Amino acid sequence: MKRRLTILAVLVAVVLLPVQALAVPSIDISIGDTEGPGELVAGLKILALLTVLALAPAILMTLTSFTRIVIVLSFLRTAIGTQNVPPNQVLIGLAMFLTFFIMAPVGERINEEALVPYRAEQINDEEAFELAKGPIREFMLKHTREKDLMLFYEVANLPLPKTEEEVMFRALIPAFVISELKTAFEMGFMLFIPFIVLDIAIASMLMSMGMIMLPPALISLPLKLMLFVVVDGWNLIITSIVKSFVGDG
Repeated sequence: MKRRLTILAVLVAVVLLPVQALAVPSIDISIGDTEGPGELVAGLKILALLTVLALAPAILMTLTSFTRIVIVLSFLRTAIGTQNVPPNQVLIGLAMFLTFFIMAPVGERINEEALVPYRAEQINDEEAFELAKGPIREFMLKHTREKDLMLFYEVANLPLPKTEEEVMFRALIPAFVISELKTAFEMGFMLFIPFIVLDIAIASMLMSMGMIMLPPALISLPLKLMLFVVVDGWNLIITSIVKSFVGDG
């Protein structure tokens, strides 16, 4: 017992050592006067970078294929009736990596057309930003319905664009999001059809056998899982999702 108390006392003493004795460097964040405009520009760049990092989740969900993918996967889980299987973490992780796969060509174009010249100091910040918007605008326009885009132009009383380069992002982003929602709901509806047919067949069979007290879901769930595995459902679903982006045009 005394030995344990001695060890405990030593541990407490180590934990309570002064910060100076541990040689931990101090961090000082302060705001002061700048010696020139160069320091101010560097500070603004850091602030802009932090802002972009804070908005990264929203950018991922609204400017990429993430919205369609995660909604379709959620519809699939609901159609099968497996409650929280696969869990949300797995669905979101799968949606994120599928998004990286689908958006890889766009990222490569941004790197070649904007980042590489910017790092080589061939273009300035504004030019790099404008060049980076080109591939993203092209991807979003490719998957945005003209009807949805015109909706926001009419609501805001904006002049209609004559070329793709004239399309404003403040109208394109919400139009792209609602177009993705519509496409995802259409794909979700198609997913529900075979599982609903199976549910109706099982319910009719149980009713004809007089087994009214037996929940149909108790019988249909294993059959739906077996059907999904036999037809290699995950391969079909992922193929359909990827081709809905890569196969267009």
